[in-house]
Amino acid sequence: MTREFNDTILKAFRGEETDYTPVWYMRQAGRSQPEYRKLKEKYSLFEITHQPEICAYVTRLPVEQYDVDAAILYKDIMSPLPAIGVDVDIKKGIGPVIDNPIRTRADVEKLGTIDPESDVPYVMDTIRLLTREQLNVPLIGFSGAPFTLSSYMIEGGPSKNYSKTKAMMYSQPDTWFLLMEKLADMVIEYAKGQIHAGAQTFQIFDSWVGALNAQDYRTYIKPVMERIFSELKEEGVPLIMFGVGARHLALEWNDLPVDVIGLDWRTSIREAREMGIQKPVQGNLDPTLLLSDWNALEERTKQIIDEGKNHPSHIFNLGHGVTPDIKPETLKRLTTLIHEYSKK
Repeated sequence: MTREFNDTILKAFRGEETDYTPVWYMRQAGRSQPEYRKLKEKYSLFEITHQPEICAYVTRLPVEQYDVDAAILYKDIMSPLPAIGVDVDIKKGIGPVIDNPIRTRADVEKLGTIDPESDVPYVMDTIRLLTREQLNVPLIGFSGAPFTLSSYMIEGGPSKNYSKTKAMMYSQPDTWFLLMEKLADMVIEYAKGQIHAGAQTFQIFDSWVGALNAQDYRTYIKPVMERIFSELKEEGVPLIMFGVGARHLALEWNDLPVDVIGLDWRTSIREAREMGIQKPVQGNLDPTLLLSDWNALEERTKQIIDEGKNHPSHIFNLGHGVTPDIKPETLKRLTTLIHEYSKK
C-alpha cells in the first residue's frame, strides 16, 4: 500500500474517540458510477462478482473517487443462496427472482449448507485481493439476514406486503423456525468466511424486517439474530445491524450483541439517544437529499453531524442506499463536507 492505513472508522465502530466523523455510503459501489455502468454493458452482477479482479475494482472505486473511510464488498445479498440450492436471478427492473420458492417443510429440508471457500471462492479471493494489496481503509463484509432472505425465497421475488412470508410464519411455525435456523447456519458460515479472508467489520442487512411489529420480531426473528451475532461476536470484528422502516425495532436490536446500530432516515440520532440507545450509531441522511440543491443537503448533513457529536459514537452514512440517479461528484463533495465540518 502506498498510503498509511486509515483505521478511523474501526475506532468509531468500537466507540472510541476519532479526529473526525468517518463516512461510507451503502451501495457506494455500483449503480451511480459511469465506470460501473460501462462494465454492466458487458457483465451481469453475478458475472462481476465471479471475477475477483473486476469485483475488487468496483469495490475500491468509491474509496478512490469519494475518499470514504471504508469499502464495502461489492456483491448482492443473494450471492450465497445458489450454494444452498436456491435458483436465483437478478432481473433488470425487478430485482431478485427465485424460480423455486419455498412453500413447504420439505422445501426447507432440501436446503443445503455453505462452505465459503469451496462454494463462493471468488468472494473470498476478492476479499483477499482487496485487503492484502489494494485498500488503505477497512473492508466491510456483509450478508442479508434470515427474514429478508426468506422473504425473497418464499415470495419468489420482491414484495410489498410479504403476505406469503407472514402466512408461513404464522401458520407453519415449525417450518418457519427450521428455515430460520438453516439460514442462520448459512449466514454464520458465510460471515466467518469473509472475516477469515480479511473483512475487518461486518454488517447484517435486514432490509425488510420493518414489515413486522415488535411482538412478532421478538417471537419469530430475535432468537435467531441473537444466535447469529453471538457466534460472530467471537470473531472479534465490529458488527453492524441495519434495517429499513424499523424504528420500532431499534431497542430490540440494542439488546442484541451488536456493536453498531444502523438508522434509516426516519429516526434521528437524537431520537435514538432519547430512546436509550448508547451504542455507536450509523446513518442517516435521506438519500433523496443528494438530488436536492446543495444548501439543503449541507444543512441536513451538518445537523446529523452535530447530533452525532452528542452521541457516544457516530459513523455517517445514508438512511438507505445510493440510487442510480445520484451524481458521483455530489458524493465526493459530501464526503469532503463531512470530514471538514466534523473536525471543527
